[in-house]
Amino acid sequence: MQALLVALGAAAGALFALLDGWYLLRMPLTLLYARCLLPTAWDLLEEQTFRGLVLPSDLDFLGHMNNARYLREADLARCVHLTRCGLFRAIRALGAHSVLAASCCRYRRSLRLLERFVVHTRLLGWDERAFVLEQRFVSARDGFVCAVVLVRQHVVGAAPGKAVEQLCRRKVESPEFPEDVLHWLKYNEASSERMKAMRELQKNNKLH
Repeated sequence: MQALLVALGAAAGALFALLDGWYLLRMPLTLLYARCLLPTAWDLLEEQTFRGLVLPSDLDFLGHMNNARYLREADLARCVHLTRCGLFRAIRALGAHSVLAASCCRYRRSLRLLERFVVHTRLLGWDERAFVLEQRFVSARDGFVCAVVLVRQHVVGAAPGKAVEQLCRRKVESPEFPEDVLHWLKYNEASSERMKAMRELQKNNKLH
């Protein structure tokens, strides 16, 4: 019995030391919670909320929530959002899947140890390749927006509009993107074109 407990302890230690054990546990449990216990969000454009708490493991050397933790919490909140509104289900029904193509986080005020916050997620719209979402980290203490994340969620194997049509049983046009989001999307396109040009240049240099 003692040897079994030691083995289980070693396995748990390896899970957290060699793999990101807490994340590997939280993601499936959070998705199960969203699918089975949370009500369906019938309006695709309805803002949804996801509550969080800054834990000691989230802190950096300055005692603030680590920059990378914002994106992790945004990832969880976004998965809950897409599960509740049914977009994940619609994408799978088309034989497609989604991946994160781009994200941009603007930090406005630090979140500190044991501070509660709420991630407000809303779908801004979609184009021929991806859904675009905005996620705001709001302090539960005073309602201050501590960070804003823009996300481009790429759909591989189908057009996002087809997933929306699959879900709504009719063709739906995307809302117009806000001006700041359009600037960000243009930056992504310009960056992509620059990467392609650099790749072509490297290929040509290898041929000579």
